[in-house]
Amino acid sequence: MAENAGMTSADRIAELQGAALLDALERLDPLSPEAHSLDVNTLADALNPRDLRKDDFRRLLNALVRLASRAPAFDLSKVDPARFASLVASASRAQLESVVSDRLLRERVLDEIFARMGAHIRPERARDLQAVVHWRLSGGVGEGGYDRYETAISHGSCTVSREMHGRPRVTITIAPADFFRLITHQATPAVLFVTGRIKVKGDLAFAAGLIGFFDLPHPV
Repeated sequence: MAENAGMTSADRIAELQGAALLDALERLDPLSPEAHSLDVNTLADALNPRDLRKDDFRRLLNALVRLASRAPAFDLSKVDPARFASLVASASRAQLESVVSDRLLRERVLDEIFARMGAHIRPERARDLQAVVHWRLSGGVGEGGYDRYETAISHGSCTVSREMHGRPRVTITIAPADFFRLITHQATPAVLFVTGRIKVKGDLAFAAGLIGFFDLPHPV
């Protein structure tokens, strides 16, 4: 008991793991001193999706989004790229499907991933490249039932938009769960293509090597 005498509420929360930590985050007041004393990357390290139930990964992300609405330090953009990749890579397909079934959370996570793609272009590889890629994520609310994103690569930089401005060199259609596996190095475009999980319209050779133009973090 004496060992815990000097611990703050934030210290006690930070020592929790798994479902106990998830429960504490859902109860946490985003304006409380405890919330402002916690580090989102420390929390990410303490939560392994493999130890959580099917809907718990969705609950975790929803808890972070709720806290971030009043405490910006909890925003998903603050999670270290490798830690974020580890969270997604460790989640089961059922957990990922639970996330994308929540319309607002699906949009938040997809926006975060595409924003990171824009930040992780490899300038030395894409220096001479000019190409527009249209992404269609199935199960969405946009035209034809897709969430749509455009990545425009030009001379070593990449911009991301929800509007389709340019003529695509390739259009890629994929389910969100498979997209998550693709960008966390859990699957390759070739494997997804031969198993029918990804559809490509346009330059197939370019699409096969597209991920190589990005320095996407490997899970830790």
